[in-house]
Amino acid sequence: MVVVAVDFTHEIIGRDYMVQSLLDGIPATEHLRTYPRSAWPAYYRKLGEIARRVHDVRGPAFGPITGPAYGRWSEAVAASLEDIATDVEGIGLDASDVRKVIVAAHHHQAVLDEIAEPRMLAGDLWLPNTQLDQHAPEPVITGVYDFDRTWWGDPAADWTIRMATAKPDERIAFWYTYGRLRQSEDAAWRQKIYEARHLGAIRLERHRLGNVEGVSASYGSMADILATVG
Repeated sequence: MVVVAVDFTHEIIGRDYMVQSLLDGIPATEHLRTYPRSAWPAYYRKLGEIARRVHDVRGPAFGPITGPAYGRWSEAVAASLEDIATDVEGIGLDASDVRKVIVAAHHHQAVLDEIAEPRMLAGDLWLPNTQLDQHAPEPVITGVYDFDRTWWGDPAADWTIRMATAKPDERIAFWYTYGRLRQSEDAAWRQKIYEARHLGAIRLERHRLGNVEGVSASYGSMADILATVG
């Protein structure tokens, strides 16, 4: 997919807009379910390949692709959490739990800074942002899109990894092609900080969609994280 034009000035029409080239295929959220579940692992194997290619790209610094750039991973993580807390407060919700995670991130910055090499993170690469071949006998990804949340950091912090580990179902095939994550006590702690960041973003999205129960549930999930990150 190629971005043809972008305009945020509102000079032509009264809103932001972006024009992209046409991406072949059918949204995976619609088409994957037309295959028997026994065929779904083929989809996740290919997604693992794509995610590995993305995560193998090395970056110049930590943080969003468009900046600001940070020399240390702990700085980028704390700044990202600060942005989420500000957004949560901006819609009238309590962000005190997110701010406690920021304190934990600062306190344990050495653990975060074990990640010394920035890698590309897609930000939102999962089922809703992939297209499938309409006629293939098994799920074949024809393209991926929606990279507005792309940043440089630890691949384990990517939304793709979060979703790949969420359930022990067909998505286990993702790891056949992606490879294994590093396992250590520090890596497990970092994963909790990353989950807190995801939960903050989920809270914002659920509020946007009017999911009151989902917003409330995010506080309980965040409390579980805070009980373990110290």
